[in-house]
This record gives sequence, structure tokens and C-alpha cells, in this order.
Amino acid sequence: MLVSAAEMINKAHEGHYAVPQYNINNMEWIVSILKGCEETKSPVILGVSEGAAKYMQGFKNVVAMVTQIHDNMGITVPVALHLDHGSYEGAKACIEAGFTSIMFDGSHFPFEENLAKSKELIELAHSLGKSIECEVGGIGGEEDGVVSAGELADPAECATIANLGVDFLAAGIGNIHGKYPANWAGLSFDQLEKIQASTNGKPLVLHGGSGIPSEQVKKAISMGVSKVNVNTELQLEFAAATRAYVEAGKDQQGKGYDPRKLLKAGSDAIVAKVKAMNTDFFGCAGKA
Repeated sequence: MLVSAAEMINKAHEGHYAVPQYNINNMEWIVSILKGCEETKSPVILGVSEGAAKYMQGFKNVVAMVTQIHDNMGITVPVALHLDHGSYEGAKACIEAGFTSIMFDGSHFPFEENLAKSKELIELAHSLGKSIECEVGGIGGEEDGVVSAGELADPAECATIANLGVDFLAAGIGNIHGKYPANWAGLSFDQLEKIQASTNGKPLVLHGGSGIPSEQVKKAISMGVSKVNVNTELQLEFAAATRAYVEAGKDQQGKGYDPRKLLKAGSDAIVAKVKAMNTDFFGCAGKA
């Protein structure tokens, strides 16, 4: 049974570890991430962008795929199915489709519009027992057409959204989607400290978790970040392992071109990376 993310995030915040959000892109991603989290006994949030949902033939199909795979694998750890960087319309559609958690990203709107839409969606999600994440400030880079230079979140605006009862809050602290450039200045821990203080200890979310040095992630977790999003890192692992398989000529040996064999190296690489990150990066192993 898929669950709301609220309980697992609150436990992580109290225990000073983080729940990973691993974004899913297809069946292999779902199976590999669930396997890695089950083997490490780690709670997990499966993130789905609107673009990935379109690729997987719609929100309802994503819910059906995740539910069936989860049940067929006999998964025992807490699993939430979460919309990532959702639009106002997308958030409502995911609630209707059966997602157990949503994110509304209104950070590109004027703050008053972000506030009004966040308030409406928080009330709707909570009325149905679903968790919700909102965003203040900008996460650098581009995610499903939302482009940001990575503006630092205003602690006062964070407090206003937090007071609406949002379950966890994404706040820009210099983090970036995708690969980090060589001249990246790093996370702003001063801003993180101000945001955590202004929100009275609201669980915070670190987007763009792929590529941030582990010591910075661990420091952020110690300061109130309770959810870290990872997508690019797993994509890179999958691509590298698949490339090695093909370059070694294994796709030309026997029926190595069979998709079940062709994609196995990449899928296994995801499992290994998830297990390593749960244990060494997020501290969530054994917390299910």
C-alpha cells in the first residue's frame, strides 16, 4: 500500500536523516529503486515529473504501474508516490489519479499568487489524506519547462507558506537541477539556517541532490533538510552501465540484444547506487 509522505518525513526530521526522493522514468526505474530501498530497509518517495508521467502514458498509468510493481514485489518499506514540480492543474490531476503526495511549484508566480494556489492545494490534499510540498525561491536550472537562476528563498515568504500547514517545503538555497557547473558556489547554509528558524523547524527539501558534495548534503540534513531529490545521478549511472555493456559487445553475444538483458546492467547499477546513497548519503538505511 502506498502511503502519504508526511509521516516518513517527520520521522526523518526528528531523527536527523533524510528520506530520498528518487525520480522514476520507466518500469526499470521503479523496480530498481524499490529493490534498493527494500534491501536497505529505507523509506522512499518515488518522484514523477509531469514530463515523465506523459512519457509513461499519464498519471493514472503511473499509479497503476507503481501499485502493481510494489505489490508484486512484496515491498514492506514505506513508499509514497509524489508529483515533482507540479503545476496547479497537474497537482489536481495527480490527486484525482491516486498519487499519495504532491508538489505544487508556484515559485515562478508572483508570491501572492503562489500563496493563494498553495493554500487551496494544501487544503485539498489534506482533506484526502495526502501530503503536499510547496516551493519558495528558485531551484537553478530547468525542470519540465520551469527555468530558474537559483534565487535564494526569502525566509519571510517561507514562513508564510509554512504557516499554511504545508508538510514540507522546497526552498532555494543555491541548489541546481542537473549537472553542477565547475564554478558553482555551493549551498548557502546561512540562508538555510534563516529559513529553518523562520519556519519553526519545518522539514525542508533539497532539490537537485545529484552532484552536491556529500559533506554539504550531510550538513544540510543536520540543519533541517529531511528530503533530498535525486534524478540525474541515477540517469548517469544507468547510462554508463548500459554504455559499458554495449561497448563490450555483450549485446552481440547470444541474445544480448534482448531488452531484458540489454537494460539489466543499467538497472543493476541503479540498485547499487540507491543502496549506497541510502546507507552513506542520507542515513535512512534501517529507518523503515
